[in-house]
Amino acid sequence: MIAETVCSAVSVAGLGIAAVTAYRKRFLAAARIAAYSLVPIGLVMTGVVGWLADTAFSPTAWAGFLVLGGAWALFMITRAVERRGGGTRKERRAAKASARREAAAPAASAPSVGQGAPPASRPAATPGAKRSGDDFSDIEAILKKHGI
Repeated sequence: MIAETVCSAVSVAGLGIAAVTAYRKRFLAAARIAAYSLVPIGLVMTGVVGWLADTAFSPTAWAGFLVLGGAWALFMITRAVERRGGGTRKERRAAKASARREAAAPAASAPSVGQGAPPASRPAATPGAKRSGDDFSDIEAILKKHGI
């Protein structure tokens, strides 16, 4: 009963502030204030405030919130442990075995950039002209360095 009275008073006060704001020719702000002011009375009319008041003073409801909080905490802890550990023991073994197999390619010790003869088919650059291959030559070098 008290919660409904307080919500009604808040709504009436907000509508009064909205009226004063509209009188000052600030209609957009007045409309926003009126919208916020109607929320508490709307919650009273739908019964949400009564449900919240009944829930706030119920020990069973608080015990339920405590159980839900414990379940959420357990869920988050297990997710954190799973991310740090890399999953189950079977998944960790499979990941370790695949890492050993793909650790290094047989020819990976030799650098791939700089071997062989330089390409002779490139034309000499003129001072005023820009070659079409210059745009991507850096990208090509990086890709060749990584073996792509």
